[in-house]
Amino acid sequence: MTDLDLCFTPATELAARIRAGSLSPVTIIENALKRIAEVNPALNCFCFVYAEEARDQAKQMEAEAKAGHFRGPLHGVPYALKDLTPTKGKRTTLGSYAYEHWVPDHDAPIAEALAGAGGILIGKTTTPEFAYSSFTESPLWGITRNPWNTERTAGGSSGGSGAAVASGCVPFAEGSDMGGSVRIPASFCGIVGLKPSFGRIPFTILPSQFDQLSHFGPLARTIGDACLFLEITQGPDDRDIQSLTTPLDFTGPLPDDLKGRRLALLLKVGNHVWHPEVEAAVRRAADTLARAGAIIEEVSLPWGKDEDELWSAHWGVYLATFFGHVLKDYRAKMDPNVVRLIENGLAMNAVEFKKIEIVRTRMWGEIQPILARNEAMLTGTMCQPAAKVGRNDAEYWQLDADGGYRALDFTSVWNFVSPCPALSVPAGLTSDKLPIGLQIIGRRHDDLGVLGLGSALEKLQPWWHQRPPL
Repeated sequence: MTDLDLCFTPATELAARIRAGSLSPVTIIENALKRIAEVNPALNCFCFVYAEEARDQAKQMEAEAKAGHFRGPLHGVPYALKDLTPTKGKRTTLGSYAYEHWVPDHDAPIAEALAGAGGILIGKTTTPEFAYSSFTESPLWGITRNPWNTERTAGGSSGGSGAAVASGCVPFAEGSDMGGSVRIPASFCGIVGLKPSFGRIPFTILPSQFDQLSHFGPLARTIGDACLFLEITQGPDDRDIQSLTTPLDFTGPLPDDLKGRRLALLLKVGNHVWHPEVEAAVRRAADTLARAGAIIEEVSLPWGKDEDELWSAHWGVYLATFFGHVLKDYRAKMDPNVVRLIENGLAMNAVEFKKIEIVRTRMWGEIQPILARNEAMLTGTMCQPAAKVGRNDAEYWQLDADGGYRALDFTSVWNFVSPCPALSVPAGLTSDKLPIGLQIIGRRHDDLGVLGLGSALEKLQPWWHQRPPL
């Protein structure tokens, strides 16, 4: 039988036990493969599982560990990569029939780093086509479901990674975040997800090295595991001209003393209407931090549907630029929502696109004074709990009869306007047992600051012991 306690053991502890000789990589990998076999038929979180390769690596690393040789801080620990990230000699489909048989001849830097640290790649996780959506539902691989309720989405676009981590298949997994694609599944699946500072982790998987929406980030169950992931994968790397040149130390104590720390509470956002249980959970988290010594200032921003629609327009140009060429041969086998976004992108002229930067500049001017007074902002990751499967983002870009904007996410604007780190951590469950995420947005390059606040909340409102019913 699967050892569930082992399934939900953090990567930091697994690595320490392997080094101490009290746990074998073979035991960990066999247990992880059993867990994947149990849950993947229901969740569809893995599109590829490298069972025999993982077993062979585990046996080799077990022998190395017995001889006192360790490849790095992840020696023998399993992890997963999103099926958007190139892996040498392994199919990388991007959730699309257009790339169904693509086998890259190289690893992305993030894949190199995790393997070089001694991790064992156990599989690749599902993504919607070209990572376009908050719902992981692709024409090629189908629907990925939430381990807390299989009628609900795991989120997207790193939904497979989120569901794999939340269900105990792997202690952490890689995700990519262009509009919330790490934080959305983290919130919906009840785990930790970080959009690091722009450039913190080298990002080379696009034809352009000048895109400013895209980040890699960890999906994990603990802040400690997120820190381990960042320590291993951060740059600099000259292959990414925008990678940050000054690495941080993610191995030391985090700044989690709250006394006198000034934080902004952001729930008044234009005409956004929060689900009442989401808003209540965010306020409870802020109150918890305040009782521990933080100074909370309630703030507001004037953003609403117009800002989200501009992000969507930018996103359409992104998709048209990098994937528009596949329409000619694959339109009939593509997600119709992807086709619509690409066509919208192709129809936008250059001046209209460039004018979007003027709005982004205005938005940065609106948050900059808040971050000048406060070291971070607290808000919801998602405006709503996990939606039912079979829906799409565009359904939520609507106003209700009273003019309220009941958006699904509150993530894409932070890619659109800010290079700052944004962390999603668990903040409780709804009355029907769906996870809620608290989002912490920090100052530029202050990844340690947001992780420190996440660490403080992890101690005050522990979540790592929570397991979904699956």
